Amino acid sequence: MSIDLFSAAPADDRMPPLLNHRALQSGMSDEPNTEQPQQKDTLYASEYKTPGEFIFDQNVVDVFPDMINRSVPGYATIIHMIGQLAQRYAVKGAKCYDLGCSLGAASLSMAKRIETDDVAIIAVDSSKAMTEKLTRLLKKTPPPCPVQVIEDDILNIPIENAAVVVLNFTLQFVPVAERDALLKKIYAGMLPGGILILSEKIAFSEKDYDALVTDMHHYFKLTNGYSELEVAQKRTALENVLVPETLNTHQTRILNCGFNSANIWFQCFNFASIIALKK
Repeated sequence: MSIDLFSAAPADDRMPPLLNHRALQSGMSDEPNTEQPQQKDTLYASEYKTPGEFIFDQNVVDVFPDMINRSVPGYATIIHMIGQLAQRYAVKGAKCYDLGCSLGAASLSMAKRIETDDVAIIAVDSSKAMTEKLTRLLKKTPPPCPVQVIEDDILNIPIENAAVVVLNFTLQFVPVAERDALLKKIYAGMLPGGILILSEKIAFSEKDYDALVTDMHHYFKLTNGYSELEVAQKRTALENVLVPETLNTHQTRILNCGFNSANIWFQCFNFASIIALKK
């Protein structure tokens, strides 16, 4: 079922384009300086008979900042607040993990705001293209708090002495059968008083509401310059690659893994972020 909320709406009443998060944050970006002017995402602008599965290759890396900001409502706010939460929860001698770091937006947000001494930020991604570019960007403009970049599957990474663990739109790409074990590993490796920040695209068990927020997200991308063709082809490419779950599923898993709480602090359409605390 698809609900077209906007086709009959007057142009003046339609949703405005995405605001530039750099302007919202007084000119300070939480993303690494790019090596060249930001490239526009046009990966799905040409029609394909069958779009291949979405992968984080060099083509995606080249346009990733533009892609993520035009596709995920509230992304800049989430990144900004990850830095503030890390500033609050980081403790001396602890580690802060950014699992599925992509180009390091969350890592850099933490690095800019953590004021505690002797804190290690560990950024992990399985995409060679992502980690290579992030390494170059960090060498060009080193952040106040050093960031260690690791190319590996996050399922292989030990979690130790962690005060902060970030899964920012990452768990949705992990096979569902592996998600419980990953969360249990994270919990076991966290210090008492630590925080998990889990941001995800989510599904809804109520079909009509799921269709509603899906259409709202679709329209959000159209107002940010994507065409109907681009939206449709990317959706096809992400099928069976990005597997969303309900908020209840996420919260139940988190609590079953031992966390004391799992509260939603941000939600826009079918995107949400949860804070989980270990006492």
